[in-house]
Amino acid sequence: MTRAEKIRTRLQATFAPTVLDVVDDSESHRGHAGFQKGGESHFRVTIKSSRFHGLDRIARHRAVHQALGKELMAEIHALQLTIQSEPT
Repeated sequence: MTRAEKIRTRLQATFAPTVLDVVDDSESHRGHAGFQKGGESHFRVTIKSSRFHGLDRIARHRAVHQALGKELMAEIHALQLTIQSEPT
């Protein structure tokens, strides 16, 4: 399973989002710090879920990081998050 698939699977299972977009943006960082041969080092994630309702920006980011887990987070150099809430 690719890192992108792991990200998608874990976020889907934890947040049941209505919007989930996971983009491997690694190629645009070729030659920069953290770039890994074969990609899967830089990701952009857009997620929308009612489970973020009432959480501030920092709490939302922490929740996503926790859902992904320490092991997967250690494999990713950069993770750009756009997190939106829906009313419950």
